Amino acid sequence: MKVFEKNITELRKLNKLTQRQMAEKLGITQPSYIRYENGTSEPKQEVLVKIADIFDVSIDYLLGRADI
Repeated sequence: MKVFEKNITELRKLNKLTQRQMAEKLGITQPSYIRYENGTSEPKQEVLVKIADIFDVSIDYLLGRADI
């Protein structure tokens, strides 16, 4: 899932959000969010939808299946 990790990290930084702020927006712990960016864990579907909504992109974009 290298593309996913790269995309969420880049989008978070472009939006000037910290990992802690992202975790708060998603209603998860900061370590859980960090694992998404590190590729050691994958988000559940509902969290994936929230990430897409926060960044106003499609889930396909997050997963590397489409351009913005």
